[in-house]
Amino acid sequence: MKDAEAIYRSPLDAAGGLAVTGSGRQHASHAVTERKLPSFAVVLVERGQGWLETAASGRLSLAGPALFWLFPGRAHSYGPDEGGWDERWALFEGSFTRDFVRLRLIAERHPVVALYHLDELSRLFAKLHTDLLDDTNLGQASAALMLHRIVISAAGQASGAADRRRERPDMADIVETLRRRAMQPLDLAAFAAEHGMSPATLRRRFTLETGLPPKAFQLRARMDHAKQLLATTDEKIETVAAMIGLDDPFYFSRIFHEREGCSPREFRARYRRV
Repeated sequence: MKDAEAIYRSPLDAAGGLAVTGSGRQHASHAVTERKLPSFAVVLVERGQGWLETAASGRLSLAGPALFWLFPGRAHSYGPDEGGWDERWALFEGSFTRDFVRLRLIAERHPVVALYHLDELSRLFAKLHTDLLDDTNLGQASAALMLHRIVISAAGQASGAADRRRERPDMADIVETLRRRAMQPLDLAAFAAEHGMSPATLRRRFTLETGLPPKAFQLRARMDHAKQLLATTDEKIETVAAMIGLDDPFYFSRIFHEREGCSPREFRARYRRV
């Protein structure tokens, strides 16, 4: 890798959702010790191995290709073993970061992601760096898009890692099964037993995968289907309620209003497609 590169940018006033404030690459040979950053950071280790230590995760060993997340205001230390490592990095901030954390796309307790598609992440980091060199509104907006794609790509590789698949059934298949059965009554104990788990284990793993426990996920799927029926059919409200597995239309209307901020009739009037 050539000599170290670094770019720093002040975020645009209008870029409140997500802004990249720095990017760089280097061959690192020394450790960072007890540092705190004012923003989030992501470090891509392309080659080499070393360690990361934070209060939330403890001390972790890592070997490239791998990626790790750093959280603002949190002390962290990391560095390569003898021989150094090749790294790319980016600094970022903005309100979207709350969604990344809430959706568990990045996790302070599990900051390291082992990668099996390095080329994809390397291309995204390189494009982000190029965009940030273009010190324009468009360049900064494109850099933010690349950062968003880095988050999604890393989360996808984390969820598809082979060791996770060996440890438990494929949660994507379980989620899809519940989605297909969302209009049917859910016996959580029976559903968990069907997949070789206890209800508590299923609930925990399902929530980790989707951000929602099974019954909340089922209710969301039902409400989404209800919105489709309201917008694309002339079925009566009580019929729509029954079609999504709720026999009480008054309960359906109350839950719908709590979630959508309007009644089923008002939703139909706004979004009707027939």
